[in-house]
Amino acid sequence: MRKSASQKTSTFPKRKASGGSEPSQKKNLPTPFSTEFVGRVGELKLHYAKLDGRTVIAHSYFTTPWKLLPPIYLDDTGAAYTLLVNPSGGLVGGDGLSIDMNLDRDTHVLISAPSANRVYRSEGKLSEQLITIMVGPHAILEWLPEHTIPFAGSRFRQAIHANLAPGATIILWDALASGRIARAERWAFTHLENEIQITTATGAALVERYILDPATDLGRVGLAEEWDYVASLYVVSDAVSPEIWADLESKVAAILGELPGQVLGGVSRPAVPGLAIKLLARTAPDLTHLLDLLWAAARGALWNLPPVSLRKY
Repeated sequence: MRKSASQKTSTFPKRKASGGSEPSQKKNLPTPFSTEFVGRVGELKLHYAKLDGRTVIAHSYFTTPWKLLPPIYLDDTGAAYTLLVNPSGGLVGGDGLSIDMNLDRDTHVLISAPSANRVYRSEGKLSEQLITIMVGPHAILEWLPEHTIPFAGSRFRQAIHANLAPGATIILWDALASGRIARAERWAFTHLENEIQITTATGAALVERYILDPATDLGRVGLAEEWDYVASLYVVSDAVSPEIWADLESKVAAILGELPGQVLGGVSRPAVPGLAIKLLARTAPDLTHLLDLLWAAARGALWNLPPVSLRKY
């Protein structure tokens, strides 16, 4: 049974991380290794604070396979650009990765990743990624990771829970490929669950939740089946006036009409202050181009800031 959003306990099993040599007395292990020895529990914890006009990482902690690089400063705003790095190449069945991120008052953080998140085939165990984000008063988080690629036969569960303090703002991007398209693996994964929940200071929440199992009628992907990429972009803040939201909504609608046949999308006002944008695209370059346009429009409308060029190395 799924745990409620208020329960913060991880669903990851406690297991010893794989890799390395076993003690010599353990010579009776089965060959090949049992699936109980497959998978890693990786934690990444980041606490951001404001120091001398810049956002810095005040505290960090990570375990394999996560690696942490120092923040990059792409402009004079003091925003800390942080890459989420998983050098293992992707997730296998039994992997359980978590990210716990906390932004102090007035901080500004930009998150991305150097490459797509790959999920490999699994005969039984799920790969899981659980992300918990606390955005402090008047802090800004721009969450723009690369898309997820579920390989044929993969099983994946992801949950992103973001909680916003008064005056906080979040731009949250989440994108999914239909599979390894060049290998004709479109919609060939076994199981995929995704949940996004953004909760404001008043307790109002925006929730996106779906479970896909292409082999069953219940899990059919419907209209998305003829497309290769599915994405969501959420912009939420209680510090933005209704007039600015209306203007941004008009600009987003105009952008969505600029690429007929290559993208399909819609924008709406959710139950929280902000915009919800749903997208379908035929190619990765189309999806990236559309994100750049939408992101630039949001930065301009909310903070009168120009777009930034993300470094992926």
